[in-house]
Amino acid sequence: MIRKNTAPAAPETEQNKEETPLKIVILGAEARYRRYLPDLPFARAQEPVYLDKDSTEEQILAAAPDAEALFVDAITPVSGALMERMPRLRLIHSEGVAFDRIDLAAARARGIDVCNNKGCNAAAVAEQTVLLMLMLLRHALEGDRMVRQGRQMEMKERSMVEGITELGACRVGLVGFGDIAKATAARLAAFGCEICYYTPHRRAPEEEARWGVTYLPLEELAERCDIVSLHCAVTDQTRNMVDEAFLARMKPTAYLINTGRGDLVDNLALRRALEEGRVAGAGLDTLAPEPVPADHPLVDLPPELRDRVVLSPHLGGITEGAFRRSHLHMWRNAERVAAGEKPDNIVN
Repeated sequence: MIRKNTAPAAPETEQNKEETPLKIVILGAEARYRRYLPDLPFARAQEPVYLDKDSTEEQILAAAPDAEALFVDAITPVSGALMERMPRLRLIHSEGVAFDRIDLAAARARGIDVCNNKGCNAAAVAEQTVLLMLMLLRHALEGDRMVRQGRQMEMKERSMVEGITELGACRVGLVGFGDIAKATAARLAAFGCEICYYTPHRRAPEEEARWGVTYLPLEELAERCDIVSLHCAVTDQTRNMVDEAFLARMKPTAYLINTGRGDLVDNLALRRALEEGRVAGAGLDTLAPEPVPADHPLVDLPPELRDRVVLSPHLGGITEGAFRRSHLHMWRNAERVAAGEKPDNIVN
């Protein structure tokens, strides 16, 4: 029989919030959680169980079968089978924004709230997005190598003939228009970019005007933009959305940026498009699967493609500021649950 969360709410007093214990399991590095522990009486009073983010379900159950809350890495799977064997579980909280590896339907059926840190890393990821765009446009990988090889003037002379495109001269298409895309739009506006966006449901004219963006259908965005930047969640509809058909619509001079999730891109389709010169390059902070193997089709590239693909190790959202905001939000949500209140940013 499925157990619903029907525990009565505790009295809403500050003393109660500070002293109510909550059995918390943290699937993540203890050193990181201790570094970013917020200055909240509730958080300091807890004694969480720390486990490696890759712990098996049996290891989790052996350590804390009576856990009431799970703090998990954004890429850590949490199955319905695990929830079924943790009858006191009331909260599963992603340390990041993503939550696609948590069984939302099973959590909903059992009355478990699943929460994320929506917006906490928006500024950080937006900076990484712009960095990848600039690195591609300015040929940063090749430039660094040529200078180290004593061939600075060779590349400089060639670049003056071939031309370097300024970011401000680009039409940038944002696929998705949540917190990160908006933060990216704000930064691109400072460069003078023309900014387009696509979402399944168009935003109100007032919101478009506020962010200085123009709506385009997805196919038209792919066809018209010099840079296509992915900022949407992974769903059944968006998984592998950048496929052969999508890439065929892009201009051969266009760049693809992905600071969203690796699962949005068909790896082999993108590699073929790069090999055949159907896209100019790609800047990728996220790849699927993760951890990324060395023989990944977008990592183990032939020499002629390596300067056209800029990779970063999924660090766009892991700045110090982003972690402090995220961990503060997680502990405040745990405090709400301990007090019998609803947490915020519930995604299920």
